[in-house]
Amino acid sequence: MNTKKIFTTLILAGFLNIGFSQGTSEFFSKADAFFKTYVKNGRVAYGDIKANPATLNELIDLAKGIEVSKNEAKTYQAFWINGYNLSVIKGIVENYPINSPLDKAGFFDKTTYDIGGKQITLNDIENKLLRANFPKEARFHFVLVCAGLGCPPIISNAYTPEKLEVQLQKQTELSLNNPNFVRVKGKKVNLSQIFEWYNGDFTQGGKNLIEFVNLYRTEKLDTKAKVGYYPYDWALNETK
Repeated sequence: MNTKKIFTTLILAGFLNIGFSQGTSEFFSKADAFFKTYVKNGRVAYGDIKANPATLNELIDLAKGIEVSKNEAKTYQAFWINGYNLSVIKGIVENYPINSPLDKAGFFDKTTYDIGGKQITLNDIENKLLRANFPKEARFHFVLVCAGLGCPPIISNAYTPEKLEVQLQKQTELSLNNPNFVRVKGKKVNLSQIFEWYNGDFTQGGKNLIEFVNLYRTEKLDTKAKVGYYPYDWALNETK
């Protein structure tokens, strides 16, 4: 390759990197403003979004053209966590009023969303893009919000590459110290069915479920406690 071609290639790569950076930065900034506007106390104002969907639609349109590399792990993870949560909101708004995401057949495994250069379902964002690429990161389960009250609560901020580690840690700690999420009664601990459905994510390295929970709890549980699961609440996490 001659000097002119090398120079041209470097310039093009620079422009592509600038465009990528600007695109993701704009996405994270606008997503943050959106969540601040429509999320409060772990619930979403779906009715307000339905009445004025322009901001959500603009955000979804922006996300269509953004492609992220898993080699940039924090940017990739933050983009797809926000992408999942925004797509859930989009799916609810398109079917609103609705009492539960399960009232829409195929909500998680059939309906596709045009995001990140892909036509993809919610299940595939969670399982193929996040869990499969980062199998040791069990904290995803405390930031991906399925629109049901049984999920850990959605936050009124976007997840960002710079803050992601702190955000993952904080949301996991909040969930696992919440007596409504980890229900202790005598010598029995009732956990969310998330721990039943994704048992292997939490028991890596030979840990049992209580040992995983204790990693994030202030008040540790008896590791020999009997574990049960309480029914998942699929009622809509809607602002009242």
